[in-house]
Amino acid sequence: MRRLVPGRVRRLRERLRALDRLPKLDELDRVKDRLDNVIEAVGRIEARQLRGTRGSLRDHEFRVYSHAGEDGIIQFLVHSIDIPSRTFVEFGVEDYREANTRFLLQREGWRGLVMDGNEDNISAIRADPVYWNHDLTAVNAFVTRENIDRLLADNGFTGDLGLLSVDIDGNDYWVFEAITAVRPAIAVVEYNHRFGPARSVTIPYDPAFVRRRHDTSWLCTGASLAAIVGVANRKGMDFVGCNSFGNNAFLVRADLRPDWMPALSVEEGFVAGPFKETMLRGGRPVVLSQQEEQELISGARLVEVP
Repeated sequence: MRRLVPGRVRRLRERLRALDRLPKLDELDRVKDRLDNVIEAVGRIEARQLRGTRGSLRDHEFRVYSHAGEDGIIQFLVHSIDIPSRTFVEFGVEDYREANTRFLLQREGWRGLVMDGNEDNISAIRADPVYWNHDLTAVNAFVTRENIDRLLADNGFTGDLGLLSVDIDGNDYWVFEAITAVRPAIAVVEYNHRFGPARSVTIPYDPAFVRRRHDTSWLCTGASLAAIVGVANRKGMDFVGCNSFGNNAFLVRADLRPDWMPALSVEEGFVAGPFKETMLRGGRPVVLSQQEEQELISGARLVEVP
């Protein structure tokens, strides 16, 4: 197996060089980017084989379709616990070119449901070969805590679920809390590191919340890590860590977590993200210091939650 990896890498590099000689069309650029990610993933896999199968989540990071190493962490988790159902749900996927579950769909053959509030994004997914070639349901829906269980049930997802991925840049806490139709073995839920590890807070619930319209800075959105972990604990799930990018929490059902995989406190597992995404009025990005970011959000209206 390991002897094949260098050959695969060489072939991928040859394909990349060939792309460099072709006209720089948008689609070819996207293909080149994806092949870059595949090469990175192959390298990560080889490194993990040498390193062993245990360790922190960040030791297992690699990305193929995910934004920041989630593909590798998810692979580590799904092969470390007994998954009762090879199914997933992910919402807030945009056009599904960058997602936490696409690698599961394509590599592992899982059945999945993806949802997004933009009809054009869902049309793009349905036009993608990944939709034709795999057991994937794509639904145009603006997800709220009032409709999430109905959306899941109407599309055939109830009971045991392999993986749930929540990333809607706003009501993540409220929607995650409201889900009762499925019981995920693993959950990946976005958190806002700018709220710090100590506070259990979220934005007030607004079913029509859209980050770019409701928060011009893009900073006062979502929930703190402690708030997300609190919901998970009430659902019988343990917090097992964050990605190194500092935006996603990983949660595992307590009755499925192996003894060698530690359940972490928020303080033990918190990661502050290095990324900067502050926007000024008018949509112009600006780089702020951590202190400047904190000053900007100091007056934000937040809700203390259990």
